[in-house]
Amino acid sequence: MSFDNVKNIARAMHQQINRMLATESTSESGKPYVSERGGVLALNFDAMSVQSEMYLDNPDELVLAYTRALMSFLLLKPAPKRIAMIGLGGGSIAKYCYRYLPATEIIVVEISAAVIALRNEFAIPADDGRFQVVLNDGMLWVADTTFQPDVLILDGFEAGGLPQALSTQGFYDDCYAALAEGGILAVNLWGGYPHYEDYLARIDKSFAGRIVVVEPDASVNRIVLAVKNSIFPPPVSLIRQHANVLSLTHPLNFQTKCRKLINALSEQRKS
Repeated sequence: MSFDNVKNIARAMHQQINRMLATESTSESGKPYVSERGGVLALNFDAMSVQSEMYLDNPDELVLAYTRALMSFLLLKPAPKRIAMIGLGGGSIAKYCYRYLPATEIIVVEISAAVIALRNEFAIPADDGRFQVVLNDGMLWVADTTFQPDVLILDGFEAGGLPQALSTQGFYDDCYAALAEGGILAVNLWGGYPHYEDYLARIDKSFAGRIVVVEPDASVNRIVLAVKNSIFPPPVSLIRQHANVLSLTHPLNFQTKCRKLINALSEQRKS
């Protein structure tokens, strides 16, 4: 086992201990609340799960493994003009994109006013000319938008898990239609879901098989990348070229992400 894997597992264990020790600060089940332990601020819906985490001394760092893996979409689309996100949570992905993609316009759609009310706790930027958080139902927004994002990120969870409305065939069809040509859908799913394979098959159908699944280290999450009307898979040389360029301006290890994505594409071709 590599030293990096040992560090990732140790960090995951540390985060799990923090979650177990964190004291619930609300009596209303299912309502979002903030907890803090060991310099890590967390967004919770209950005492058993964590929706988002933030280092108090580095608010823009991506703490959870799945959030780092989700940024693999940049290996396919390194300079998106427009990004839309369904689900704000603690704003980890939104903050990262806002800071490290300074030319990108970003819209975040969140259905819960209570979650949006906690944005200052998690150092989420104020709305400005290229960043906006809107209160809306993600399903309705995707069906009606004219924004045409180059990347659409789906990370919309509630207390009970993934809402049914954000996992139907019709919804994934709407996501496909909402994207700009050559756009990318990036979906966070839980691999342990009883219906995980059903959700994956629906995304595959909506995007005519142009999908790949990336598995984060030490996580049950699965990141699905789906591409609209573009050559897929892209040449390995192009993915490596994007990794080299991204490594110049991003703190994430895109060389490692590059290898994982190429391996996932290779394994997919064999199956």
